[in-house]
Amino acid sequence: MEAEKEPVENTETTVKVEKKKIDFKGIIFNIIAVICIAVFCFAISPKTLQNDTFYTIKIGEYIYNNGIGDLTTDLYSWHELPYTYPHWLYDLMIFVIYNSFGHLGIYISTIIFTAILGVSVYGLSCMKSKNKVVSLIISALALYLMRDFIAARAQLVTFILFVWAVICIEKLLNTEKKIYALLLVVIPLLITNLHCAVFPFYFILFLPYIGEYMLLVLEDWDLDMRMYRRLYKIRKRISRKEETKEACQTKVTKITEALEERKIKRAALRNKPYKIRARKNHVVLLLIAVMSVAALTGFINPAGDGAYTYLVKTLQGNTTDSINEHLPLTLSEAGEFAIALVTFLLILVFTDTKINLHDLLMLGGITFLSFNSRRQISMFAIFCGPILAKLIAEMVDKYDRDTFKKLHDFVASWFGAIVVICTFILISTNLYKPHIRDVYVDENSYPVAAAEWIKANLDVENMRLYNEYNYGSYLLLQDIPVFIDSRCDLYSPEFNGDLDKGIDGRDIFSDALNIPGLAVNYENMFEQYGVTHIILYENCKLGMVLRDDPDYKILYSEGNFEIFERLNANETVEVDDYEG
Repeated sequence: MEAEKEPVENTETTVKVEKKKIDFKGIIFNIIAVICIAVFCFAISPKTLQNDTFYTIKIGEYIYNNGIGDLTTDLYSWHELPYTYPHWLYDLMIFVIYNSFGHLGIYISTIIFTAILGVSVYGLSCMKSKNKVVSLIISALALYLMRDFIAARAQLVTFILFVWAVICIEKLLNTEKKIYALLLVVIPLLITNLHCAVFPFYFILFLPYIGEYMLLVLEDWDLDMRMYRRLYKIRKRISRKEETKEACQTKVTKITEALEERKIKRAALRNKPYKIRARKNHVVLLLIAVMSVAALTGFINPAGDGAYTYLVKTLQGNTTDSINEHLPLTLSEAGEFAIALVTFLLILVFTDTKINLHDLLMLGGITFLSFNSRRQISMFAIFCGPILAKLIAEMVDKYDRDTFKKLHDFVASWFGAIVVICTFILISTNLYKPHIRDVYVDENSYPVAAAEWIKANLDVENMRLYNEYNYGSYLLLQDIPVFIDSRCDLYSPEFNGDLDKGIDGRDIFSDALNIPGLAVNYENMFEQYGVTHIILYENCKLGMVLRDDPDYKILYSEGNFEIFERLNANETVEVDDYEG
């Protein structure tokens, strides 16, 4: 008997060693994938700061020095407007980084956040597809697709939190572990303080899973046949004729049998679906409860009800019609997005690859949002990328499983690791090369020298400077009160009015855009606002006119910027008299 036990023990030991070896290869592959994603993220992360980053630093500085006690008034334009600070926690974080490490610190933080996002997308792709090779490739392509939306802005952090939320949703549905339910309550609490404007989108991520469950529940109810059966039962009960009662009972029996047959066919179809897989997971009921609790976290921030009203007000306003990233998407302007959609269609139409119903709902919903606002291409990349990875992995697994297994093992070897990492370095170098001479602040786009001249030569505290939209945030950072900056919502009537106090909102945003293009009478606008000085791009239409206007004097002209003084500014009315 002892001799018979030895082979069994050896077999168990061999199995354990083999299993450990497979896991070890997986760990090696994941480490290589993280390195490759980090290198790729370094290449696509912009070094030059965007205008939003400048006001983020300034607001963060105020919160750092004064706390979050009163965040209801704007401090940086000279209009004295009410303001809800939608991402105070991110602003504070960015200022702390800037205060410690300067522009370099912000650049490095952008690379780090982008890398965390890339690794998170890779993790979600692996969880869905179970194919690390496909997941690595798709994750890199997803990052490339959304490269224009990577910047030192609050949305970069919320992208990460959104991906983590989907991971937690899928983990909760598959494992029923309560820790994921807890995380799904903590994540929106972070979002409402990091970027409350996107708080409602968090709950959109739940809808595909809830939608799948509700559709299956409705299908299982068989309302049509159950209604007919109920009608025949009622007719049998109220009828006085025996033959009618018998006929009704026969109908009830047939409908009951038909219901059982339909149930059997439906179960068979769900076990072997043609194109769409669907599973009625009752854990979705817990997910709905978690979603309801998470919805209350929007009140736990200094912005009050901003998490619930900010996005609604933004959509009601006109700022989305003028800002490029909010405009509707056309496929002719988004070739890479079009290629991604075509890839989905080719796989789903011309192969027998199946898709989960919640994935199909997610794909359809985010595609719809992307066509309505090109900004949502970023969401398409990070959420539909893992879905595409799953489809490709299933297609490959069916037709050529061994090839990808060999690729996985090859990458996990020392030679394969060198080849893959070097390949990513080569690709990343080509992407980074056009930006190698980029600077943190582009003096062609932002009035760096002009701002220094203003602070040295003009009465900053008492002047009323008109500036254009694109560089207002840089002036704000330099402690120069602005006419407008890239906090566009602040300058729309939906945000700067107060119905309770009877204060009508002012459409400063539209006026700011119309003035430099001469779409309105600039003198009337300057008189209504009490403008004393004007800074413009050198090639601005308004600047060409002001050079020949005797009521304006050019004070500064250097680089791409000009500064004018309005000579009759003392005759203007006060801004309090402006009625919009």
